[in-house]
Amino acid sequence: MKTHSLLALLAASVAEGHYIFNRLIVNGKSIGGEYAYFRKNSNTYMPSFTDEVVNSPDMRCNKGAKPGNTATYTVAAGDKIGFKLFNNEFIEHPGPGFIYMSKAPASGVASYDGSGDWFKVYETGVCSGSPNTDSNWCSWQKDRLEFTIPKTIPPGEYLVRVEHIGLHQANQGKAQFYMECAQLKIEGPGGGVPEPLVQIPGIYKATDPGIKFDKWSGKEKTYVMPGPKVWTG
Repeated sequence: MKTHSLLALLAASVAEGHYIFNRLIVNGKSIGGEYAYFRKNSNTYMPSFTDEVVNSPDMRCNKGAKPGNTATYTVAAGDKIGFKLFNNEFIEHPGPGFIYMSKAPASGVASYDGSGDWFKVYETGVCSGSPNTDSNWCSWQKDRLEFTIPKTIPPGEYLVRVEHIGLHQANQGKAQFYMECAQLKIEGPGGGVPEPLVQIPGIYKATDPGIKFDKWSGKEKTYVMPGPKVWTG
């Protein structure tokens, strides 16, 4: 019985470290409820692992997150957009955070599957010190990832993909991917040309230093961000 109780406690502890982004924040204000403007995934707050998603279309918006049933919220270029974790949780795994965007075709974002071009608009990594220390990651104990929409972004409807990668099991080939896609219509003057453009899947490889990172060896002195460079407008 004691063994079973200990295993149950360990399982609960691991689950508490999991999270998912499903609440939209615009200029500091919460907009709608959970999944109001996010495509709902089928694996709840559980992570996807490296070998499951890096070469899969599920890398775009997570497992089971399909077009067709999600509302789109209108914002302006220059607005500050936040993606908050469900249930007032906090990020409690070491690792980087990213935000990518993909402009939908003329048919609109509601039916867009994300198979077009993507570009990175935000990344957050280590604030100071060693990447092997959890609290040195800028996203550690945060309840959201936030970025400002570039003022020159071309207007239109977008899939906006928020992602955090937990690295505590990356040395075993099991980086934990937590990602979700919001649907936004962006208004503004445009004029910018987002680049570099990439495809998802295709932004990461299992062999990338930032994906197979080993925080336990003590040999990793720096962290190399995976994926393309950030477009700032």
